[in-house]
Amino acid sequence: MKKSVLRQYAKLIIRAGVNVQKGQDVLIYADLDQPEFVQMVVEEAYRAKARKVIVEWNYQPLSKIHTRYQSVKTLGKVEQWQIARQQHMVDTNPCRIHLISEDPDGLKGMNMEKVSKARQLSYPIVKPYKDALEGVQQWCIAAVPGVAWAKKVFPGCSKTQAVEKLWQAILETSRVDEDPLKAWEKHNADLKARCDYLNSLGIEKLHYTADNGTDLTVGMIPQARFCGGGETSKPGVYYNPNIPTEECFISPMRGQAEGIVYSTKPLSYQGQLIENFYFRFKDGKVVEAKAEKGEELLNTLVNMDEGAAFLGECALVPQTSPINKTGILFYNTLFDENAVCHLAIGMGFMDTIEGYHNLTLEDCRKLGVNDSMIHEDFMIGCDSMNIDAYTRDGKVVPVFRGGNWAF
Repeated sequence: MKKSVLRQYAKLIIRAGVNVQKGQDVLIYADLDQPEFVQMVVEEAYRAKARKVIVEWNYQPLSKIHTRYQSVKTLGKVEQWQIARQQHMVDTNPCRIHLISEDPDGLKGMNMEKVSKARQLSYPIVKPYKDALEGVQQWCIAAVPGVAWAKKVFPGCSKTQAVEKLWQAILETSRVDEDPLKAWEKHNADLKARCDYLNSLGIEKLHYTADNGTDLTVGMIPQARFCGGGETSKPGVYYNPNIPTEECFISPMRGQAEGIVYSTKPLSYQGQLIENFYFRFKDGKVVEAKAEKGEELLNTLVNMDEGAAFLGECALVPQTSPINKTGILFYNTLFDENAVCHLAIGMGFMDTIEGYHNLTLEDCRKLGVNDSMIHEDFMIGCDSMNIDAYTRDGKVVPVFRGGNWAF
């Protein structure tokens, strides 16, 4: 891939993704697959007047080794220096960038029960610091190709060809063209117009149906609103959390979901795939979770904590989305969730609540935004997906017909 194009992508992540402010620190999490591109992102951050840029490297084989040899107690212990670091992040509010390229099967065989128990030990310690940054921090998730990921997506190609094709797909769906910043301004305006219409309806609940058996009704929080594209942090900085993104999303009312919903794409979770699964909800909670592949992992996910079995997000994405039109199954949630409609179990978003800038996180939880240590999106959209909005004034408004917008 041409370096000039990659430089444009790096600039997009810094300027439109996290929107680095002068004097702000930047924290980048990256796998070892594209160090040259990470170097570009670091340099672009400094060009945007960042004070300091820190890169943390991830490597899946090391995660497997640590999990194999450490005890649950050791894996789950939060050291004092880690607590001090969390407090430093709260005090300084750095931008956070995740450059993902992990192998969808890279953690296959790892003891996920051990990982879950360790996370359950550490989460109560780090949760106050995460909560303190909720709605305050600028963050962005973007992707770069890893060889194993590229070969998973394009198995018939050589390693070099597969990586090049995955680069092309990432850049195309991320709108990295002659002027990506201008393209994202237009895209954000289009998503905002969709959200404005949805918010004007006064939706009380959404009813999902599809030929595959999906029949699910989800209640809405009266104060919640659909969001999409860019967001504004509490300090007033406009940024884009996901590159790419095609969704209009909302956090539903905790405890108000009834029926069954079937997945339409595999879920890549913790370096392993869960395929052909469904959730059955009663009183808002998952009461049954079945999968053809990865069922044990799916149930581990649902039982991570009290809130993991409740919905945290409803996201609307048409079948005609640019990502879906590529015909590529990415085996990566960032892309696959923006290909079709999806839901998420676990944590909801406080920034979907009207006027959240003037509310505390606890205020938003009381209104019905779900709380959990996880937030896992799963894809449910298909060509037969119909969604009806039941409004608070008694109307039934078609939102989706045949997998696409009905307006």
